[in-house]
Formats: sequence, structure tokens, C-alpha cells
Amino acid sequence: MEIRRSRPEEQPRLFEIWRDAVAATHLFLTREDFQFYASLVKDEMLPSGEFWVAVEADRPVGFFQLVGPRVEALFVDPRMHRRGIGRQLMEHARQLSPNLQLDVSEQNADGVAFYRSLGFRQVGRSELDGSGRPYPLLHMEL
Repeated sequence: MEIRRSRPEEQPRLFEIWRDAVAATHLFLTREDFQFYASLVKDEMLPSGEFWVAVEADRPVGFFQLVGPRVEALFVDPRMHRRGIGRQLMEHARQLSPNLQLDVSEQNADGVAFYRSLGFRQVGRSELDGSGRPYPLLHMEL
């Protein structure tokens, strides 16, 4: 599997990965909140961000965004879950910035367990997410 910088023409595929991954792992989101976040991702995050993608057969299957030491996003196509792609992406992020930090939704039990398995520890908690919605976040770091 290759990990490389994303290309602008891959934004629709990255949005598909985000949409499918969130639909599979964030069952606690209301339909309205899902649509709110989808608009943010499609219209703001993807067009303005730099991303690293995991590519299999020249097709992105996962991606992450790193801003300084902060992992701002990590999403893997749910059809590719449990194949080590997320772990490979996080190892690549660790090579770029060894003291990683991130936030994960407290209600995303699989995500919390994944980050803990990589050695992340909780260093804080917020009752609301970054958009002020009632989805508590765990603040984690290596």
C-alpha cells in the first residue's frame, strides 16, 4: 500500500470515504448533524486542507490530515476496516510528527479503542465538540 499526498481531483473520493466511515462508526449522530458535518467536510475541510492518502490499486482507501502535531482527521473506507490501513496511516503521521495529539468522539468506542491500542492516552475531555454540538470529545496524545 502506498501512502502519498492527496490530489485535488481525489476530493470526491475522500468525501465518499468520510461519508461512509462516519455512517458506519458515528451511529449516534442525528441526521441533521450528519448533514451539517457533511457540508463542512465537502465545502470547507476538503477544498482547503492537505491530506495524506492510503492508496490501493491507485484508488484512495483512507486518509488523514495532520496540522502540526494534531491529527485533525483520520478516515478509512469501512469496507477496508480491520486491514491495518488506519494503523499504517497513523504510523506515517507519527513519522511526520512524533508527538501526535488528536480528539476522538467519546461515543465512537471503536475509535477510542483504536487510538488506545496505538499508545494514545486521554489528557482531557470536552462536553461539546468543536462545533458546539453535544458530542463529547476525548483529547488524546502519544
